Amino acid sequence: MTQEVKIHPLVSPWGRFGLYSFFIDAPEPAIVDTGIASSPAKGMAPALEKLGRRIEDVRWILLTHGHIDHLGGAHALWELTGRRAQVVIHEADAPLLRSRRAHMDQYVDVRQQYLDNPNAVEEQTRMAEAVISGEMEPAVLVKGGEILSLGGDVTVSVHHIPGHTAGSVAYVVDGQQSVFVGDAVQIHGAANGFPGYEDPLAYRSSLRYLLDEVRPQHLYLGHPYRGADGVPHGVELDSETARTALQGSLDLEARIDGAARRYLREGLRETDSVYSPFAPVAEELGYGGDPTLEPSPFFTTLHGYRRLEAASR
Repeated sequence: MTQEVKIHPLVSPWGRFGLYSFFIDAPEPAIVDTGIASSPAKGMAPALEKLGRRIEDVRWILLTHGHIDHLGGAHALWELTGRRAQVVIHEADAPLLRSRRAHMDQYVDVRQQYLDNPNAVEEQTRMAEAVISGEMEPAVLVKGGEILSLGGDVTVSVHHIPGHTAGSVAYVVDGQQSVFVGDAVQIHGAANGFPGYEDPLAYRSSLRYLLDEVRPQHLYLGHPYRGADGVPHGVELDSETARTALQGSLDLEARIDGAARRYLREGLRETDSVYSPFAPVAEELGYGGDPTLEPSPFFTTLHGYRRLEAASR
């Protein structure tokens, strides 16, 4: 690559935290992650106009993973490009792009068993209908290891970094190590103040891979994730801040792992605590956030350790 490709953040508000999407200003322009159904028309299109760019010219929609707030606007954005953009997602998360019902199945399989809300499935279904702009088949399924050409000499490498979800990927602009990770680097979490990941072992391995092998020069996060001091990081992290964020994510995961495994071995007990049955873990970690607020990373993450403990028996 002969010259640096410019990256422009496209911030969409939603709920208690902002959603970060990114415009890669390549010969075949790309947008990384799409926010929710309203994000392309209300946020992305006006932002691109200010840059002298048109949303109709976007040719790649690169999805880092399958959660609602990252792919909810995919169908709407695809429509705004005249259905010419190629939608890319990892094969493991593709069912979440194809079907709103897949999001409900994930909720029922994990979070429903911990959250005492008899109306939760109905509420989750309404939300999915409202914020996912449409069900669709991806144009490109990836596994990791692919190189996508964005025209000219601009290429993007795909790296599989599971943990947050099974199909989480990083997109790396080759030659400048601009790395888009979605929610695969959680640090101390976003608005809920707790990191969220489905598979602790995969999350740990992916963080180490990003730190030791990918070595971002510019790291782009999916939300304003916070450090140990509670201060949110910005949209773009330089190489030093990226290393700090990655190491901080590893350090916190190690603490959670130690606490979770100890109490899981001792046996979980249901209590009247809002953190039940993981109240001792929350107490040891000093976590005082509200675990009932969706997307409830506390229960998603602790359930992952629970599955690991059950599999080891």
